[in-house]
Amino acid sequence: MSNSALTLKNVFAGYGGGMVLQGLDLEVRKGSITCIVGPNGAGKSTVFRVISGLLKASEGDVLLAGESIKSLSPAEILENGVTQVPQSRALFPEMSVKENILMGGYLIRKNPKLLKERMAMVEEMIPIVRERASQPAGHLSGGQRRMVEIARTLILDPSLILMDEPSLGLDPKSVALVSELIKRMTKDGRTVLLIEQNVRLGMYLANDGVVMEAGKVRISAPAKDIAGDPEVASMYLGKTK
Repeated sequence: MSNSALTLKNVFAGYGGGMVLQGLDLEVRKGSITCIVGPNGAGKSTVFRVISGLLKASEGDVLLAGESIKSLSPAEILENGVTQVPQSRALFPEMSVKENILMGGYLIRKNPKLLKERMAMVEEMIPIVRERASQPAGHLSGGQRRMVEIARTLILDPSLILMDEPSLGLDPKSVALVSELIKRMTKDGRTVLLIEQNVRLGMYLANDGVVMEAGKVRISAPAKDIAGDPEVASMYLGKTK
C-alpha cells in the first residue's frame, strides 16, 4: 500500500497561456507535515489551486491516495477530504464563532448527529471554539481568528489540509499556538501541506521540505536537512555565524 497522501506528476499549469508550473513533481507522505518554500513567483500558490481544482493542469496528473482527482470539480475534491485554510482572513465578522464554524460543515448539514459530533471534536482540539462560541468573529484577535479558520476546516474531518501562510500577520504567542495545533492535527492521521514564507518556522514544523523555483521542485528532502543546507540558508535564512 502506498504511503503517499498526494502526488503531482509532471504537472504543467498556468494562466492565459503562460505556464507557471513547468513539469512539477511533488509527493506528500500520509500523516506528514510538508512545507513548500520558494521565492515570489515560484508557483507555490498555483500548486494549491491545482490541488483544490480551482485551476486545471494542462498536462500531468494529481493523485489523492493514489486516485486521480485531476478532472474533479472543487466541490468534489472537497468531498474527497481536501480542505484549505486560506492566507486571507476569511471569517464572516458579524457572525458568531460557532456560526462561522458551522458554515464550514455545510457538506454534512443534513446529518445533525454527525455535525454535533464533529463540533464536539473541534471544541476539544481548539478550546477557544467553546469559550468564544457566541462572540462575533470580528471581535477576535488575529491569532484567535486563525484558530477559528482552522477549526472551520477541521469540522469536515479532512484527510489533507492545505495551509497558505498560517503564520502571516500573527504575533509570536499566536504563532506558537497555531504551530502547536498544526502538529496536533497530524496525530490523528491527517496530512498537512503548507506554504510558509517564514522558512525557519516552516522547516521547524515540517517533517518534509520542498524548495520551489521557476515552477519546479528544486529540492525535496527532510525538513531538517533543508534547514541545514548552506545554500538554502543563504537564500532564505540570512547569514549565520
